[in-house]
Amino acid sequence: MNEYYDAIIVGTGAAGLYCALNLPKRKKILMLTKQGADLSDSFLAQGGICMLRGEDDYEDYFEDTMRAGHYENNKRAVNLMIRSSNDIIRDLLWRNVDFVRAEDGELAFTREGAHSRPRILFHEDITGKEITQTLLDQVKTKENIEICEYMTMVDIISKDNICGGVIAMNRNNEVFPVYAEHVVLACGGLGGLFHNSTNYPHISGDGIGIAMKHHVELEHLDYIQIHPTTLYSQKPGRRFLISESVRGEGALLYDKNGQRFTNELQPRDLLTQAITIQMEKGGTDFVWEDMRPLGEKTILEHFPNIFQKCMEEGFDPRKEPIPVVPAQHYFMGGISVNLASRTSMHGLYACGETSCNGVHGKNRLASNSLLESLVFARRAADDIIFGETPAFSNSVRLDLKQYEDREIILAGYHRMVKAEIERMKKVS
Repeated sequence: MNEYYDAIIVGTGAAGLYCALNLPKRKKILMLTKQGADLSDSFLAQGGICMLRGEDDYEDYFEDTMRAGHYENNKRAVNLMIRSSNDIIRDLLWRNVDFVRAEDGELAFTREGAHSRPRILFHEDITGKEITQTLLDQVKTKENIEICEYMTMVDIISKDNICGGVIAMNRNNEVFPVYAEHVVLACGGLGGLFHNSTNYPHISGDGIGIAMKHHVELEHLDYIQIHPTTLYSQKPGRRFLISESVRGEGALLYDKNGQRFTNELQPRDLLTQAITIQMEKGGTDFVWEDMRPLGEKTILEHFPNIFQKCMEEGFDPRKEPIPVVPAQHYFMGGISVNLASRTSMHGLYACGETSCNGVHGKNRLASNSLLESLVFARRAADDIIFGETPAFSNSVRLDLKQYEDREIILAGYHRMVKAEIERMKKVS
């Protein structure tokens, strides 16, 4: 790791990787990640990635996204995401992302909750891994991109509201100031702050806390999505997601008496509410999800990863319902950005789950996350290439003594974020 780069990207999920790949070879890029490069939440995305199914689908896709977001979405951001989707998918296909195809060779589409029609491309039930691993493999071939694993951003370097780099720290609490003309925060959401979450525990809102420290504008930190169906387990740790597309393909939800109690295809927040009410009513810790209507062929071919996990937990979804429970899943708020993924601090960008461009509103539509991440990661790259470069003074005097213990520093950021979430809940 050197001291100076053209761009620093914090995070190696889909957003960070795609941003790096869309920057020119002449730019020297450093990518930092808190754990291994393949331990981002992008790898965990199951369902798929949305795309516009022709002009006749535009109004429906737009309305589905707005309705799911309770019409609090940024309409310009929604339009940009949808209009960019075909170009993004073409690029992924060019990069050899392997989406499932129908017997005639055309792309196959599935449907998920709150979608009015099938418009979701997928790779079995590990679409996020297929996309993100493909991007990571390509990044590793680029001589201008350096990936530094197990290196944590503990602060940014700024002066006069201009960002000029980051303070990184390794597992031995060694501190490294690294400077760059542009810094991109693509370090994920804040699931690690919750006891029950589908996210990796190390993805815990560090970037949000650092932004707060530097008075970077934030938005809707209380917009936290609970996924209605995760596999119930008494074991500690991350909750395993039972994809939206399982219900989109026909799975049903039952109460403790084996009776349906709700519409399985309504938006996530409404379905979560219905499940929570049912658990309270029945005095249970979970409800039952029945995959048997899908048929054995669909279960084994479309959802092999989910099938295997259920079997490991002692449930055969071909023969019996599985227990499911809501858990924290996604963060719709974050660092406020414009349509170019610029933050309120010059030279600082944010994309992916770290950012809030308003595309999701108050509740994210299923399978919009990967698309949104890629669209606005490329917007960040475009702005870095063609936008004005802020003049940062390297004369900033750094007091590195304040960075003595990585865990203490991060814990402080996490407290700040939690406090702000609670404050926003009270005023909203």
